[in-house]
Amino acid sequence: MSHEDAGATGWRRERLEDLLVFAAGAALPAGGFGWLDDAGEVDGARPRELWINARMTYVFSLGALTVGGHNAELAAHGVAALDTTFRDRTRGGWRRAVGVDGEPTDDRKSCYDHAFVILAAAAATEAGVDGARALLDEALEVHLARFWDTEVGACADMLTSDWSSAEPYRGANANMHTVEAWIAAADTTGDDAWLERAARIASRVVDRVARSHDWRVIEHFDESWTPQPEVNRDQPDDPFRPFGATPGHAFEWSRLLLQLDAATSGSHPWMPDAAQDLFDRAVADVVTGDPGIPYTTDWSGEPVVSERFHWVAAEAVMAADALARVDEAQRLDALRDRWWGEIARFFITDTGAWRHELSATMEPSSHTWQGAPDAYHPVNALLMPDLPLSPSPARALREGLTA
Repeated sequence: MSHEDAGATGWRRERLEDLLVFAAGAALPAGGFGWLDDAGEVDGARPRELWINARMTYVFSLGALTVGGHNAELAAHGVAALDTTFRDRTRGGWRRAVGVDGEPTDDRKSCYDHAFVILAAAAATEAGVDGARALLDEALEVHLARFWDTEVGACADMLTSDWSSAEPYRGANANMHTVEAWIAAADTTGDDAWLERAARIASRVVDRVARSHDWRVIEHFDESWTPQPEVNRDQPDDPFRPFGATPGHAFEWSRLLLQLDAATSGSHPWMPDAAQDLFDRAVADVVTGDPGIPYTTDWSGEPVVSERFHWVAAEAVMAADALARVDEAQRLDALRDRWWGEIARFFITDTGAWRHELSATMEPSSHTWQGAPDAYHPVNALLMPDLPLSPSPARALREGLTA
């Protein structure tokens, strides 16, 4: 298909199949998934990382529910690794990284990573993978007991391996993905308490803090949840804790608010307007006549890290599509079409993978990201336009629901 078809249902289905074939190369005989380089080969110098393994398990679970074939086996392969390779059988929970010898290289406990274990287990449960529901129940129990602060209404970020102490840092990113995971968990378990917890996180990060900062999402906080806007000013391109505002996360929060609003039948009336405000602020800050969306801006909206990341493009098209469900403004269609065209032209490679990073001039770059280890954002972007805002993707696919 030509780039003129970019974003169309048939085009997205072909790109999904190609991407899943590429991603399958990450499966390791020893268990779990490795870090893929640009050619689709596992980078043997890197350990197996929990967030990648959970995301890949999620991806192949969605693949099993759509494409079928080998994806069900890959989803089961991922569940098995989460149940064995990454599990801390002594202290509970899951280790962040494991070396090629099976020994942990980082045994801290990360809220971000554990959220993806929940998301993976929920999707795998919907895909019918053996052991996935038990994994989901355990992951939810651990996450609630260890990371959730019911008084604050948000989660801690990083704990020691024995859970004895928490890093003073609190992060919006880990909490954002907790919202996503808990929405999926509510669909799979039928327990709507997860939705109300997710709404409390969204209220703190977006309704309180982003609203009071001109709809730019503050990413970093101290242990009392006081904003820390200067974190990593000297290392602005950090892949997980960058300095400044992250437009891609504004788009991601925008979509998640609409999904959460749909899941709770509109019981939080501030969410749709906030979703629009987040989207509009990000567009005003970074969308120009030049292609692509910068990674970060300062607090006045000026780009700081101008590299273009694949996940930002994916979240932009998903947010535009989600908002178009509730606001039929033609500008959303125009933006969505523009961004799909840029994805097709610049990000998708002949291998089916999406380039993870491009320069400001849309040339391949690798300052922050090397290789192509992550198919999670692209797979969501290729599937979600065909699905309703609620239930979550895996449940919607299992039930045969369409947008």
